[in-house]
Amino acid sequence: MSSLPHQWTSFTAPDPSNNQYTVMCAAMRKLAKENGWDESLKDVFAWIDYSCIPQANPSTQNLAIRSLAAYASSATWFIIIAPDTAHADLDDTCDLDTYQKRMWCRAEQVCHSMRNGTDGMFVAEAKDKLVPLKNDHFIESLRVFDGGLTCCRLEHKGMGACDRESLVIPLLGLYGELFRAAHDGIKGGNADTLSSVAAFLEEIEKHQEIIFPRTFQRVRWHKNKRIVEEVMLFGDLIDRMKARIQNGIGFAIDDEVGTVTTGGSDFIRHGVVHGSSNYESVVSSAARVVPMDIQPSGEA
Repeated sequence: MSSLPHQWTSFTAPDPSNNQYTVMCAAMRKLAKENGWDESLKDVFAWIDYSCIPQANPSTQNLAIRSLAAYASSATWFIIIAPDTAHADLDDTCDLDTYQKRMWCRAEQVCHSMRNGTDGMFVAEAKDKLVPLKNDHFIESLRVFDGGLTCCRLEHKGMGACDRESLVIPLLGLYGELFRAAHDGIKGGNADTLSSVAAFLEEIEKHQEIIFPRTFQRVRWHKNKRIVEEVMLFGDLIDRMKARIQNGIGFAIDDEVGTVTTGGSDFIRHGVVHGSSNYESVVSSAARVVPMDIQPSGEA
């Protein structure tokens, strides 16, 4: 399966010009040719957020959105789709630079690279341009929570929790897997794998408070009053996670629902308090994977 992340180029539609869709198809055909796949793509599956996430029902849509981290980390290939494209509603051009500034875009990159490394990651900035991601690309992407969010730009008017809160459990789980792999030793891991894990952990150790903020400032509106408040994000969860692994207590990731378990219910309750709600349903069967050869025309 390939994950094909991209940014929206209007406020109401993901790709009104179809420019990203065109580059997306070209990138998949190029990848198929390089790997000796059937170039009809009939056996290739892709994760494309708008096409794979139900749009009609807001509740189901929200559950599916929370599965983005799981799909990004499970994909074999990760191709960033970022051609120069005019934003339909702004006097601005969307490109790789603007893609890299978005929180969700950074989160998907981190979720994939933490589990898979960067060998299967590419950037497509034009129909004829598919290049491997640079090895040090993850350094900027790791600063997920420095990225921009639409909910924050709109100051959470008419919204509940900030999108930042929905990423606490998925990122905590992936970090725990990484830390445990380094602590226990990667069984059968080659030198490149060990080096990749060490690079991630070294960067996180140096900038833990930035990469996993304990709190964040949220702006919201209540009864026509603008309120600025400090909200718990990771709190001490990262330190507690490391302590549990170092003490041999460990933890487990439930692959069916995407939650973190550590052998004690107090830990998962603590995590939910630090986030918002309903993180037990991070991964939902509402999301679907689209076969490339039958993807609805015009969707991107």
